[in-house]
Amino acid sequence: MHNDNQPLIFELSTEGRVGYSLSELDVPAVDLAAILPSEFIRTEEAELPEVSELDIMRHYTALSRRNHGVDSGFYPLGSCTMKYNPKINESVARFAGFANIHPLQDESTVQGALELMYDLQEHLIEITGMDEVTLQPAAGAHGEWTALMMIRAFHEANGDFQRTKVLVPDSAHGTNPASATVAGFDTVTVKSDENGLVDLEDLRRLVGDDTAALMLTNPNTLGLFEEHILDIAEIVHSVGGKVYYDGANLNAVMSKARPGDMGFDCVHLNLHKTFTGPHGGGGPGSGPVGVKADLIPYLPKPVLVKTEEGYHFDYDRPQSIGRVKPFYGNFGINVRAYTYIRSMGPDGLKAVTENAVINANYMMRRLEPYFDLPYNRHCKHEFVLSGSRQKKLGARTLDMAKRLLDFGYHPPTTYFPLNVEEGLMIEPTETESKETLDAFCDAMIQIAKEVEETPEVVQNAPHTTVIGRLDETRAARNPVLRYERETVEV
Repeated sequence: MHNDNQPLIFELSTEGRVGYSLSELDVPAVDLAAILPSEFIRTEEAELPEVSELDIMRHYTALSRRNHGVDSGFYPLGSCTMKYNPKINESVARFAGFANIHPLQDESTVQGALELMYDLQEHLIEITGMDEVTLQPAAGAHGEWTALMMIRAFHEANGDFQRTKVLVPDSAHGTNPASATVAGFDTVTVKSDENGLVDLEDLRRLVGDDTAALMLTNPNTLGLFEEHILDIAEIVHSVGGKVYYDGANLNAVMSKARPGDMGFDCVHLNLHKTFTGPHGGGGPGSGPVGVKADLIPYLPKPVLVKTEEGYHFDYDRPQSIGRVKPFYGNFGINVRAYTYIRSMGPDGLKAVTENAVINANYMMRRLEPYFDLPYNRHCKHEFVLSGSRQKKLGARTLDMAKRLLDFGYHPPTTYFPLNVEEGLMIEPTETESKETLDAFCDAMIQIAKEVEETPEVVQNAPHTTVIGRLDETRAARNPVLRYERETVEV
């Protein structure tokens, strides 16, 4: 249990208390006035907390217990694949030859690191069915933007300056239209049909000479496989557009189906999702992009190549869109993903997909009697429930998500995708045991019953967390981003 009365670090401060000791200065003292303007030189001691080592360790340990992550509990965040990060990945990423190299070292001194990157690219090429891969992009949305910039460069190189529109399904991830806009395109929404899939007739109506690309996740954000994907690709290709694969949901088809075989021209992958890199907290991430042959000239440079002399970066790429990330990209995440792929092997990666799909379908069927299921069909790695039934009884999806906190679970994604009323989007991943899935389902079922019998319990949740129900509108519009020490007049 958390200590609700754990004081903030400034409240722990006692004048004169010290939690560190420094050795005597053993280099000549610097005259700051000789190297810095006077306005940048502090004349008074910084107002910092004065605490002992024990107090500060207890403070940060208490804070860490208030955080939720995949190492501390179930994290069924739909469309984000928050799965366990194997600790062998961390061990390998800390090898001195990987952790202690400098990005400005001569290529001849980092051949092992370059070999790992090249080998990882080859593995991702095989997994995706693409012809070439770049590891530069820093995350999924960055990979989306990178791929769209390559598509734009491809069309402009062919004189197709009128291709200004990117088609995006109404169930798409929010980063898709955002990335298209940042890349300079206009976005056009494609409707879903009654089965939750891309409406082929609407797609045919929207494509034309101004179509640059279609961005698509498969399976889509509803967890449903786009069974007409070959027709979709043909419709877009018939007007000269490109088909882009959002790899956020690759965990559902990895080693079972390849985007390149579905007709996609480029793809981004989330190494911090599908390939078990640490996820969240603003990073680190890694969003490699794979492309088919006709987009290779536009890859970000430098491109890592293998020659008889070894591995080196090729900067001689005149049609490249340029560098999108310094040095090696997020190299540590690359190491973790490579370790995961090599430790799992082809059969292991296939088992990942199979277990992720089995877990999702098992949970969906267990919860189906208690919640509305907008698309009652076999799902892939995730599924979307609707809290419409509970809303009629006075409890919203947000209320139920808050109530889940009392059971020790991170809530699923809520109110997304937008075409599902009161949506609850659940992705169990393959790494969770049946016991964990059952315990989560039991909690969801209990909450559904509470909505019927004692809705106020759900409406006022959470009850056991350090911080209770927030005024979310106020928190979003007037966030308190720094500590302000209270002063007491005596």
